[in-house]
Amino acid sequence: MPAISIDTFFACSLMVLLVLSAMAATSKVLYPYMNNTIDSGLAERYREISKYLLLNHGTPSNWGPNSQLIPIKFGLADADSDNSYALDVDKVSRLNSENLYALSYTQIFTALKMSDVSFKIEIKPIFDVSINLTTTFQSANETLYQFEISTEDNGIPIQTELKCYVIAENFLETNNVCASDGEAHINMTIPNDVGGPALLVTLAKATCDLRIVSFGVYAFAHDSADPKPKNTFLRLSPLNHTLTASFCYSGINLSRVYALTINYYSILEQASIGNQSVTYNIPNFLDSSLTLLVATGWNSTVFFTEWTAYPQIPLKIGANFGTSVLSDIFAYNYIVTIKSALYECTVWLGGPKE
Repeated sequence: MPAISIDTFFACSLMVLLVLSAMAATSKVLYPYMNNTIDSGLAERYREISKYLLLNHGTPSNWGPNSQLIPIKFGLADADSDNSYALDVDKVSRLNSENLYALSYTQIFTALKMSDVSFKIEIKPIFDVSINLTTTFQSANETLYQFEISTEDNGIPIQTELKCYVIAENFLETNNVCASDGEAHINMTIPNDVGGPALLVTLAKATCDLRIVSFGVYAFAHDSADPKPKNTFLRLSPLNHTLTASFCYSGINLSRVYALTINYYSILEQASIGNQSVTYNIPNFLDSSLTLLVATGWNSTVFFTEWTAYPQIPLKIGANFGTSVLSDIFAYNYIVTIKSALYECTVWLGGPKE
């Protein structure tokens, strides 16, 4: 067996073992610090609290998709699922500060009803997708872009199947490729009469378990100045399978809005139009994949692309544990399910010194 195949086999096997062990054990104390001794009773209490956050629906149980509801009791579990550690896509999205309907730390802290406990929650894909533009070839009518894409988990290459989309002004091109050794190279061509900047969206699924998914997004100049930072023109807020695109400036005109998954894509139709926002219905795709939402439009004479994910991850919300006012801080690691796909969730918990 070639060396690359052996390395890939062991890397994939390692990922499967890590996922299975995390799902079987459900939690693990990652680190205590600040004190030299570990309070086992405190560690067990925090472990139960971390499980409570992920196994309970909260009150009311439908606080996630209803943007007008603030939970009286906090919990992230999907009320429509019978599986343990299945999280609600909208409850998760409302933890992201980019979402128009996001909860504040104070609102979550109040709903948790534990005044002596501080927390932080992070939810992210299990592996990373990195994208680099390596070469550009411009001809009279079109420009060819070559990209290098890597998929890895803490430096370990992960064998994946990739679905790549390039989006520019009224332009969409797709490409499928396999990163057999955690690395792939793709060529994408854009006509020169298509306005930019452009966006490369890459969705990836691990071949060892197709429920393990991740993504990467790379903005690049095409017949234009460099792209502006994310959220310059729009604030994109997915909730209850509806995307709200809120304008950061007056005079913005949206062109096309796309919903992209590993197996499907759709151009969305407007559901409603307001003075400073537009809403779109998000299809409920059947594959085990998050959905990348990409909006294109114009701000006066400037073309732009904006994007977000649904569920709106990666995200991190909670207390700053880099201070010395708390006792030992414990982190609990879980593998959770959101709409049939697997993600990594870490819950940090700590309390005041006695």
